Amino acid sequence: MTDFGLAEKAVIMTGGAGGLGRAFAQGFVSAGARVAVADINAAGALATADAIGGSDRQCIAVEVDITDERSVTRMVERTREVFGRIDILVNNAAIYGTLRRKPFFEIAADEWDRVLSVNLKGAFLCAKAVYPHMRGRGGKIVNIASASAMSGSPLWLHYISSKGGMIAMTRGLARELGGEGVTVNAVAPGFTLTDASRAVVEDAESWGVDRGAIRRAERPQDLVGAVLWMASPHSDFVTGQTLIVDGGRQFR
Repeated sequence: MTDFGLAEKAVIMTGGAGGLGRAFAQGFVSAGARVAVADINAAGALATADAIGGSDRQCIAVEVDITDERSVTRMVERTREVFGRIDILVNNAAIYGTLRRKPFFEIAADEWDRVLSVNLKGAFLCAKAVYPHMRGRGGKIVNIASASAMSGSPLWLHYISSKGGMIAMTRGLARELGGEGVTVNAVAPGFTLTDASRAVVEDAESWGVDRGAIRRAERPQDLVGAVLWMASPHSDFVTGQTLIVDGGRQFR
């Protein structure tokens, strides 16, 4: 059971240039998978792919705007061209670190639209694009939600609404795709120490630690095992579920 069964699997990792996406991409490569590091930040995606994939084409970098359906289609086609298949999609890309916490009545309509477009519509477009490559042969979709959608964390209503929508989408897609052998699950991180999180709050190192059963800050590596398991054959009879990984700050 220490082998995730991911050797030679082809993975699309959106938002893979840094933060959680980079940690997940590294985890998949370490498990023997091949990863398309997809990000709107083309230079960042290339740096990540070069750093963790070496020269054996274990990783490729793909520039993508997940709010643009044609760009998403090109990402999928490029991955298929290089790896010959698509087995796993991790919907990780999201607007987060550039947001400023504020009361809902101060959120501008265009900011709301942008967050929902990237965080929710983007995941929908990516799932839609990979479906033809998984239909009938099976596959795994892992959505990165957020524990903040469960707690109703105040002062970023657009963000928690987008992540709550991700959980609902996980359930709906699981119902629709189960007959095709495709499982759809979500992992909901708690507040995790990334550069983006440090930009959101000043006291990131101690944020929420006193509320956890495990009294320390959450780090990207704490989430990698959960994502790999959701993407692996070990979870083949699990679908439509959201796994909270937050050190026991909340129980569901």
